[in-house]
Amino acid sequence: MTLFCLDDCTLLCLDEDLELLCLDDFGPVLLVDLKLLCLDLELHLLGDLKLPLFWNNILILGIVFQRVDITGFFNGFTFIHYTFTGIMQRRPIVGLLDLELNRLTKALFLAQVVLAIVMVALQGFVGTWFRNLFRFVVLFSYIIPISLRVNLDMGKTAYAWMIMKDENIPGTVVRTSTIPEELGRLVYLLTDKTGTLTQNEMIFKRLHLGTVSYGTDTMDEIQSHIIQSYAQVVPQPSNGVASGTTPSRKSQASAPKVRKSVVSRIHEAVKAIALCHNVTPVYESRAGVSGETEATEADQDFDDDNRAYQASSPDEVALVRWTESVGLTLVNRDLASLQLRTPAGQILTFHILQIFPFTSESKRMGIIVRATSPFYMKGADVAMASIVQYNDWLEEECGNMAREGLRTLVVAKKSLSEEQYQDFESRYNQAKLSIHDRTLKVAAVVESLERELELLCLTGVEDQLQADVRPTLELLRNAGIKIWMLTGDKLETATCIAKSSHLVSRNQDIHVFKPVSTRGEAHLELNAFRRKHDCVLVISGDSLEVCLRYYEHEFVELACQCPAVVCCRCSPTQKAQIVTLLQQHTANRTCAIGDGGNDVSMIQAADCGIGIEGKEGKQASLAADFSITQFKHIGRLLMVHGRNSYKRSAALGQFVMHRGMLISAMQAVFSSIFYFASVPLYQGFLMVGYATIYTMFPVFSLVLDQDVKPEMALLYPELYKDLTKGRSLSFKTFLIWVLISIYQGGILMYGALVLFESEFLHVVAISFTALVLTELLMVALTIRTWHWLMVLAQVLSLVFYFCSLFFLNEYFDLPFITTWVFLWKVSAITLVSCLPLYILKYLKRKFSPPSYSKLSS
Repeated sequence: MTLFCLDDCTLLCLDEDLELLCLDDFGPVLLVDLKLLCLDLELHLLGDLKLPLFWNNILILGIVFQRVDITGFFNGFTFIHYTFTGIMQRRPIVGLLDLELNRLTKALFLAQVVLAIVMVALQGFVGTWFRNLFRFVVLFSYIIPISLRVNLDMGKTAYAWMIMKDENIPGTVVRTSTIPEELGRLVYLLTDKTGTLTQNEMIFKRLHLGTVSYGTDTMDEIQSHIIQSYAQVVPQPSNGVASGTTPSRKSQASAPKVRKSVVSRIHEAVKAIALCHNVTPVYESRAGVSGETEATEADQDFDDDNRAYQASSPDEVALVRWTESVGLTLVNRDLASLQLRTPAGQILTFHILQIFPFTSESKRMGIIVRATSPFYMKGADVAMASIVQYNDWLEEECGNMAREGLRTLVVAKKSLSEEQYQDFESRYNQAKLSIHDRTLKVAAVVESLERELELLCLTGVEDQLQADVRPTLELLRNAGIKIWMLTGDKLETATCIAKSSHLVSRNQDIHVFKPVSTRGEAHLELNAFRRKHDCVLVISGDSLEVCLRYYEHEFVELACQCPAVVCCRCSPTQKAQIVTLLQQHTANRTCAIGDGGNDVSMIQAADCGIGIEGKEGKQASLAADFSITQFKHIGRLLMVHGRNSYKRSAALGQFVMHRGMLISAMQAVFSSIFYFASVPLYQGFLMVGYATIYTMFPVFSLVLDQDVKPEMALLYPELYKDLTKGRSLSFKTFLIWVLISIYQGGILMYGALVLFESEFLHVVAISFTALVLTELLMVALTIRTWHWLMVLAQVLSLVFYFCSLFFLNEYFDLPFITTWVFLWKVSAITLVSCLPLYILKYLKRKFSPPSYSKLSS
């Protein structure tokens, strides 16, 4: 669909590009491959005809519309009138390292102003002192690291390139290149379960009918029962296509109500599972056949070899594949009908009257088909328990399956007469056309059907763990990262997955937070939880909401003391709320990882979002800062790339600041000696070259440095704990670099003044050469692992500088700089400025070595 914006409130849409334009009451208005974010809309078509606008009608990505009107058609064009309310965007992301550097830059600016005021004060505020004040502010402006932002952004781009080129984590994509350092400072990791810790590849494992249960080893019995039930069907002589009505339905309607046999119960359960879903069979193209012929063959033959199933949820695909394995195959589906093939090869056609899609709020979906209008519904046990007929086995069996790690779905049905359906349809269409409170009115009409449903069966589907989930979680736990699993599954399933994935270690207890609904119950349960130590907390979404309503601070404080937390029955809004609470109450960096659209809010609320490209699409991957293909890749992403990014950016930032502070210290010493004169020490090209070609390459080469080899960082994840303390860049390290700059600036300036002979030009030559050499030696002093590009950067800088000496006659005396006197004076000053620092570094590594140095040695 092609849309052209004519003005602020009118879109022009090419009619020929529309996939489908339907004006009847049941078909969609506009069928396009997009997503509508605001559903409370009304659509006006050609006068008095009114149709509702829903998710399957029209779809506009990223834009929220308050009102949409199709006003008419003219010359093949469709005019759409809308009211635009804004574009949904994520809040701007700023890394913690950038905030710390901003604070240090503010401190440098304050130091610049104070230093200028001190210089003017030492002059005695004589004459036009305010003019001298501004001149000193300009002279000391090199304290402000103007090139810091450029160097950091270039460094972040280099880190992103290294991450995406890492062969050990193929398929990784960096979508936000401004926060790679956040990967090295994470304290909380909030993860989804399905598709993140598990493969999201569902396998049907269990079918429970109340009195009998079938597992993987007894599925052949179900298949034989299905063959037996459909063997009684009398084939239609016309075209081999039968209606969706079962042969025994008429007799069942007239006969008295008796207890159904196992065969009929299995038949009803399997048929309900085969009908109640949003799965669409797709037939792959065959080589050498035109598109029209392929479509015809697909409609007629329904070849099993070319068929694939497409659905928004892999659970539904698993259920449909299972019905195919037992003999009832979904062969075709469109907007108005679906077709099933029986074990005997007969095609049953069911006309879809209404479909109620699954939502995170309702936790169930339903469908009404034209076969004496049965209403089928399936959903989570918490949503279905209150709307099915009384039974004494559903809750118990749901708990048993959940303890085995199975995902449960309850399937039920309700038979509707033609009069009952016509009454429902009238009320349903009227509710959809309401202008006010449409959602509530539609929900109320649908709920009128959801009463006293006949419970058919309970299904259990297994979702296997992803590869290397256990060692990855253990790696993260040893690194000091606290893991919170936020899932929409029920408590028993979440607890089972937490144990099987080793999110809960063997020596840890599990504290299950009892369901609470009042403030008093929450208070008692929090007191009971307070007495527990070193245990994993398991809490449901309802209890979490009550605790946060009355005891937010107390709950977060207790939960943060746990080594891990499992939150079950969480809505997407609750996931984002938990992330925000951790940020507000702990001030630590959080990371959220997920694979589906319901994880997007959590990912975007976190300081660092990681998305996995899984079975549920790319919503999470596109909304995240980093995209990976498997959960196990997060170990290397944090331990190796997170560590390197933070360490390198910290060193790079401090070195850029040291470069400016060093030359400003020399300027201050120079002005002090010459009666506080506001005269620049270096002018013109020297200042430009100092910050660019003379020192830029060696300083930027720090982005290649690493203190620990990748293998060592993965082998000893405990090294990651030191990064979260932020010791690589702090006010302490900043003050150390300030002292180094003052010392070296004083030595370089005083040494040049003491050793110069008669001309001021010699002072410039000696001090500036020593300045460049000192900066290069300081880079070499900081590097922990040499790379050939680092050596090349050092050599290129020296070559550029010494070649420029012969062209800058304005600043250097060429006969003097070629003498041995110049060389020994420069060497002496450089040695005095750098040798003590080398000695101090050696002594520190000797008597107080960092933790990683013991491993590297």
